[in-house]
Amino acid sequence: MTHQLPVQTWIREGYTAIPVMLLKYYKKLNLTETECMLLIQLHTFIDKGNLFPTPDQIAERMTLTSSECLKIIQKLMKKNLLEINDGEEEIKTEHYSMDSLWHAILTLAGQEKFQETVEQTMSQQTDLYTMFEQEFGRPLSPLECETLAMWIDQDGHTPDIVKAALKEAVISEKLNFRYIDRILFEWKKKGINTAADAKKQGEQFRKPKQQAEKPHEPAPFFNWLEN
Repeated sequence: MTHQLPVQTWIREGYTAIPVMLLKYYKKLNLTETECMLLIQLHTFIDKGNLFPTPDQIAERMTLTSSECLKIIQKLMKKNLLEINDGEEEIKTEHYSMDSLWHAILTLAGQEKFQETVEQTMSQQTDLYTMFEQEFGRPLSPLECETLAMWIDQDGHTPDIVKAALKEAVISEKLNFRYIDRILFEWKKKGINTAADAKKQGEQFRKPKQQAEKPHEPAPFFNWLEN
């Protein structure tokens, strides 16, 4: 009969949470699979209270010799991804610190998020310029391009809100930058900052002002310049 490990022993061994961020970014940190696995083993030792496992202890869990584990540890320290710190007790003790590794991962993740945001913003603004030129039927002038950029950068309008204001100007048959600027000003004053709210506001202003208006008469457009 095959000997089975009692469930109680399995449970007593506990569990270690492996940081997903390490698995996600170790390649971008120029770590090999072997180096990553050694860091995982080291993280497990620290998690279980052994803050300074020997190379022999680490090697027992890997397909590496003690000497190879030591070389990898030294390499990781040169990469500033692992540190050995002194303890605060009266008796001098040493322990591994993986704080520099976590910092490197978070820095890399932050850079990726920033780059993603920049690329997304550039894409949205490119689409915005294209939409304006299509509606105006011509290339925008330098002054118009500057105005468009100011709406985004200085006034803090999102590309979606600017697009909504452009659509409102098209519907009202007043396609000019002064009119669009007035729409954006009124929306900001009223706290309208989503395309959905802007659409509702425009529809509200285009409703007939009186119930008794004749059905065949067109609903009056709201003149934002005269508001």
